[in-house]
Amino acid sequence: MESISIFDMLKIGLGPSSSHTLGPWRAAERWIAELKGSGLFNEVTRIRVHMYGSLSLTGKGHATDYAFMLGLSGTDPVEIPVEHIHSIVADIKENHVLNFGNSLSIPFNPENDILFHKKFLEFHANGLQFEAILKSGKTKKNTYYSIGGGFVVVKERKNAKRNIATFDSFPYPIQKGTELLAYCKSENKCISEIVLENERSLRSDSEIDLKLHHIWNTMLECMYIGCHTEGKLPGGLNVTRRAFELNKNLLGNSTNYDSPETWLTTIRNTEVKFRQILKWVSCFALAVNEVNASLGRVVTAPTNGSAGVIPAVLMYYLVIENHEADFEHIKKFLFVAGEIGSIFKKGATISAAMGGCQAEIGVSSAMAAGALTELLGGTPEQVLMAAEIAMEHHLGLTCDPIGGLVQIPCIERNSMGAIKAINAAELALGSDPNDAKVPLDKVVETMWNTAKDMSSKYKETSEGGLAIGINMSDC
Repeated sequence: MESISIFDMLKIGLGPSSSHTLGPWRAAERWIAELKGSGLFNEVTRIRVHMYGSLSLTGKGHATDYAFMLGLSGTDPVEIPVEHIHSIVADIKENHVLNFGNSLSIPFNPENDILFHKKFLEFHANGLQFEAILKSGKTKKNTYYSIGGGFVVVKERKNAKRNIATFDSFPYPIQKGTELLAYCKSENKCISEIVLENERSLRSDSEIDLKLHHIWNTMLECMYIGCHTEGKLPGGLNVTRRAFELNKNLLGNSTNYDSPETWLTTIRNTEVKFRQILKWVSCFALAVNEVNASLGRVVTAPTNGSAGVIPAVLMYYLVIENHEADFEHIKKFLFVAGEIGSIFKKGATISAAMGGCQAEIGVSSAMAAGALTELLGGTPEQVLMAAEIAMEHHLGLTCDPIGGLVQIPCIERNSMGAIKAINAAELALGSDPNDAKVPLDKVVETMWNTAKDMSSKYKETSEGGLAIGINMSDC
């Protein structure tokens, strides 16, 4: 049984994609560590990087080449100053030298040494291979797979969930929704309490709180930056940022703030008619994914392409539903969201390259819906019902980014996913779960079956749908 920490589901990284940017970056870090562990790092004279399948087809639009250069240079996506990214990449492109692992200068020309192969490797749509030429003349190759949400694996993990490394110390190992509900019933606990006990088997309460604070502060700062940055997004589509104008129009003259925290307080004092609420939720979601599209820092939730849904719904709760909410409410929300996401990852996928956008926006909407339901007083059964409702109405959603960029339709889809999550929570709260016809586990299974039936054209390849219906030249 695979046991996943919520800090695996909610990772801090850089945009625009968890599978195409953060994953390859982490794979580069892992390769460097493995070369050092085997005593081969200092023997390396040249390196090449090979991308396959979805990574290759949409790699340019997802800044996968940037991710490789930054990861191979020894930088960390959580710590690197965003403003340093372009200068590091520009220096490599201009001088054709890579500071490998931040300690070894080797020749590297991105045009020749980062190779794009349309071929799909058998194990996963997002395959990548590092090739090192050693002083002895021998070649060392390592192949990895970026499976979504920043997770990176090797092929040896192919044979079943049972072979995946687990946290044996989890007191409540969970694979399915039915198991989660059984623990809630036998222990008389809500879902967030069950998740907390699992996390306590890995780290102390103070460590848990510190990491959660970091995650929430990153989400809040991301929304704040997105709402206070105007202009057009990079990449060639000339997409205009919309969160800036939305935020300005909704706030009106209420601009007496100077930080993300005081901005949140200011929003609490604004008008809360239905249309304004819709606009605020959309504003929060758009803001995050506009930051993501410009290589900004976001939290995978569960992916970068769907990073706006969870912060938007949590912000909705904080500024609309409960003005007295504090860190404990944020903590519960993230616990529940992370657990629901892990159930989808174990039973299906969170990779658009494997399952289309239902695996990203659909899962994030389900995560947010369930988390909001617990904060609004829902039972564990209603929490899972809300998650099921949210996913049910994303089934079959394709991934067809125009130009391979995480912009159209990706940014707007975060807004729609957030609104659906709130609606799903309200539907679940007004329903008796005993009358539900579709349990969460069944919708997870259905989502995976739908993913397997879906044409590869609609799985983050930019070979179908809007990606071919709209030309870059039209933009």
